[in-house]
Amino acid sequence: MSDSSRPQGDHDPCCAPGHHERRRYLRKTSLADALAAWLGHPACHREMEAETLPTPQARGRVTAAPVYARRSVPHYHCAAMDGIAVRAADTFGASETDPRRIPPTDYTVVDTGDPLPEERDAVVMIEHVRWLPDGSAELIEPAAPWHHVRLAGEDLVATEMVLPSGHILRPADVAALLSCGVTDVPVRRRPRVAILPTGDELVDPYAPDEARDLPGAIPETNSYLIGGLVEEWGGEALRVAPLPDRPEAICNALRCALAEADVVCINAGSSAGREDFVPRILEEEGELLVHGVDIMPGKPTALAVVADRPVLGVPGYPVSAWVVCEEFLRPLLCRMLGLAPLPIPTTSGGRVPAVMGRKAPSHMGNDEYVRVKAGRVGERLVVVPLPRGASLLNSVVRADGVVRIPAHLEGVEAGETVALEPLRPLAAIEASLLAIGSHDLLLDLLSDFLGRRHPGAGLSSAHVGSLAGLVALRRGECHLAGTHLIDEATGEYNLSWVRRFFPEGEVALVNLAWREQGLIVPRGNPHGLRGLAHLAEKQVPFVNRQRGSGTRQLLDYELQRLGIRPEQIRGYDRELYTHLAVASAVQTGAAEAGLGILAAARALDLDFLPIAAERYDLAIRPDVLDLPAMRALLAILSDPEFRTQVEALGGYDLRDAGRRWL
Repeated sequence: MSDSSRPQGDHDPCCAPGHHERRRYLRKTSLADALAAWLGHPACHREMEAETLPTPQARGRVTAAPVYARRSVPHYHCAAMDGIAVRAADTFGASETDPRRIPPTDYTVVDTGDPLPEERDAVVMIEHVRWLPDGSAELIEPAAPWHHVRLAGEDLVATEMVLPSGHILRPADVAALLSCGVTDVPVRRRPRVAILPTGDELVDPYAPDEARDLPGAIPETNSYLIGGLVEEWGGEALRVAPLPDRPEAICNALRCALAEADVVCINAGSSAGREDFVPRILEEEGELLVHGVDIMPGKPTALAVVADRPVLGVPGYPVSAWVVCEEFLRPLLCRMLGLAPLPIPTTSGGRVPAVMGRKAPSHMGNDEYVRVKAGRVGERLVVVPLPRGASLLNSVVRADGVVRIPAHLEGVEAGETVALEPLRPLAAIEASLLAIGSHDLLLDLLSDFLGRRHPGAGLSSAHVGSLAGLVALRRGECHLAGTHLIDEATGEYNLSWVRRFFPEGEVALVNLAWREQGLIVPRGNPHGLRGLAHLAEKQVPFVNRQRGSGTRQLLDYELQRLGIRPEQIRGYDRELYTHLAVASAVQTGAAEAGLGILAAARALDLDFLPIAAERYDLAIRPDVLDLPAMRALLAILSDPEFRTQVEALGGYDLRDAGRRWL
């Protein structure tokens, strides 16, 4: 709807009270059909006009027209070596037994880059010249015409095309253009993308602590995420302060944005909640092409055209926003810059085959984007899924890549071949160690030290529990597994479990640390807990670790020893996957107690009731012990700086660190 035909004032349907009733998706659309509707609309066919920039300022910009050399490179015949410039004919027949003597009048001493004298046509390297007392030069081998001479135009000839249109200027391109006299270059104007975050709960991430720490306050970070992607893809981001969840505020901001932007992204408010107004606003202000796409995360996407400008309704969850921008905003900006629409970017240049290390279930009917850790184990590139919630932006930060599960599948089984879209350079992924198993804070510390001590390598870890880690190691899907499994019959750690999974000699067991496990409780221990028996007696809300984890087994062992049944623990079935997650649940009141390590309690300033000292080991495939990255990792265990940082965490004992049990 144009501005002239839209009802004004109190009759504007955009602002009518109660006009935006709660509604479901208009119609969920496949990703392919949604992209076709989006990129097929005439408003998405607009290319940015050209602007001329000084060549040095054009790096990273896209050429708007072919660029031609204004002069040749080099623009004169010049010496390619230090030596003497001669007439090649004067040197013919020269040999060790019959050297040729060139008098001073018939040669010119030249340095690399010097103009070739008009009467000369070859250069003899200075190393091949024997000087005679009278200043003559003696040569023992002939020079071919134009030998060691750069001819004018050898690199570029004036009027030759240097770069085509639609080329992203790199540092080498800038230097080449300047060398051939091109001091300014026509480039596409950067598409301006207005980003409108919406939500009453949003606060500026730089606001004072008292504002950011209010219950319900959420730091507004998606505009920084989207803006960063826009700038990475060649656009100009126009960020707007967070808007309240009021239709009139969103309408006004949209109209202002359309006046200065080429594309508008409205973040959040595109779902089906009580205050999700964006789809109806887009429908009333212009043409709503799509509302709801069969992708996960990212289902509530809205695609529209308003005032002949593309408008993208981006879901509020950060991972959804990332996926939706990759799928819809990136190809649009590419087209506006005269570039071919490209798929989700990969630093390796495309998808690569990999093996799924753990079963990854999925909902049929949606293309799902699974963030994964990856590493090359033997001949196979193995990937392991990370937590998959749409709100878990850290899963994108930690991810080595993405695996797409098509809508027609219910998931991917362990061992199946998948296509990995790397988010890090493939060489870095392949140089890294992949750890699958128990979570421990020291794994993150080891990863940091490994990156510093052995540049180019790293440690990627997936937290699935000790038991699942040993299974993955046995299947050849990781380099090492963190484990702290207690033998309930003997109270011994790891050895009996490793021997169940591996024949003699098929695994190395190396100690990382001893660590203190106990009950994590709120500061001041308000329930006065003294141990697990007291926990059961008082029915204090508890949070557990996942099945197969060493901490879960320790709990079961201690409960059995005390004669306590699991059902006597209130919250025994509530599962979390890391020690810090347990500590966070206690800190925020989601639980009043949880079993975890002392370091996690200290990190969040909680109290701790010791229960056991346990041995945390690394089970390692013997065939990877000699990998440079593995040797570097094991050497870190005796590094004084590493040990100092571990001791500062609290609850760790490194007396056996590096000791090999098997």
